[in-house]
Amino acid sequence: MQERIVDVAVIGAGTAGVRAFNTLKAAGRKVVLIDRGPLGTSCARVGCMPSKAVLHAGMRWSTARGLPAGATLDASGPPALWAHAIQTRDALAGGAAERTRRAAGDDLIMAEAHFLAPGVLQAGATRVQARAVVVATGSQPAVPKALMSLAPYLLTTDSLFEQQQLPARLGVLGLGAIGLELGLGLSRLDVQVVGADQAARIGGIQDPEILARALARFGQEMPLWLGQPVTLEEQGAAVLMRAGEHRATVDRVLVATGRVPNTAGLDLAAAGVALDAQGRPVIDPATLRAGDAPIYFAGDVQPDRPLMHEAADEGLLAARAALVWLDGQAQPASRRSVPLSILFTDPDVCQVGMGYDEAMAAGARVAGAQGSGNGRSKVLGAPDNLLHLYVAPGSGRLLGAAMMTSHGEHLAHQLAWAIQAGQTVEDLLAMPYYHPSIEEMLQSALQAARAA
Repeated sequence: MQERIVDVAVIGAGTAGVRAFNTLKAAGRKVVLIDRGPLGTSCARVGCMPSKAVLHAGMRWSTARGLPAGATLDASGPPALWAHAIQTRDALAGGAAERTRRAAGDDLIMAEAHFLAPGVLQAGATRVQARAVVVATGSQPAVPKALMSLAPYLLTTDSLFEQQQLPARLGVLGLGAIGLELGLGLSRLDVQVVGADQAARIGGIQDPEILARALARFGQEMPLWLGQPVTLEEQGAAVLMRAGEHRATVDRVLVATGRVPNTAGLDLAAAGVALDAQGRPVIDPATLRAGDAPIYFAGDVQPDRPLMHEAADEGLLAARAALVWLDGQAQPASRRSVPLSILFTDPDVCQVGMGYDEAMAAGARVAGAQGSGNGRSKVLGAPDNLLHLYVAPGSGRLLGAAMMTSHGEHLAHQLAWAIQAGQTVEDLLAMPYYHPSIEEMLQSALQAARAA
């Protein structure tokens, strides 16, 4: 039995854990990084990066199919593009894993960890005593128990990217960000996709006009069954999906109904961490700390903002909080960046700052711009592009924004920076706008806000 005595133990070598480890190491603290494997971060292995590779593959095939009459297409296109997407995933995950190994060196323990007592961990054959702990164990796909009888037909984001061949027909259960992105990407690779969700919204879109545009646009690419319970039934070597009057037979079902934190094997009770009625740790979202214990939770393990850049921020904040505690100082509340959500659905669907519901409750004014009035949108054949700004009355300060626009990822970043800097309508109108560009939609929306 080996024993390690450290200042901080970091459990989980994903985005949040690696950021926390590197921060603590740079501060000169004695720190150990524990991970059960595989290395490579969820984002690189099964999350944001593979889904974008699939969307890129779908975009390439969709573009190819839209070539003028007479152009020759290779029928092996979708399988080859899928294989390339998997190769891209493997390269990204492999690179992330290698960077973690190099950064951690002898301070990396590849083992499952659990608490024996407050500040005491068992990680394989090593016992670790730590003054503080950062838990960054991530999350895993949630599969409802009612579906487990259909396990041979079910896919999750963990298993989808292990498939060598795409199914001919696919049901997508859950149309949040990941379900919508993957459903569209696979549909564009000629998979017959049916998307279903009990909710009436897709992609977490709050703004009713943006939602209506998204439903009309994406409903052209795959059927969207919304607002009704979905049942699945084995039928021969396939699955029958039902929702109200809708029926479809599919070969596989991608379950994208949510994720659950990876805390079951940690024995948090032994660490003195308070648990709620569902057995989840009670975490202060402002400090990332669980109760009075010097245990901090970062990344998807505390699903406040389950996004890669937020996980990196939380890893940094958790490490800084641990450093403050080690020095015997009072822990300040963490300062978070402006919320930013981007669905790479082409056109992108983005939400920045305050969401629609919160903005309306705050009395914000809505100012918008249409793709039909934007030169770049017309060139791209995207007249249904739509941008909404949420503006504080009186001060003209920008509170939030929502959009469905081509290349929206860039405009969303621009708006997030503006909101975080506290800029107003007049501040942004003083900026340059190149013609023709999607950014001119922002200029038009700002002019509408000024005139209101």
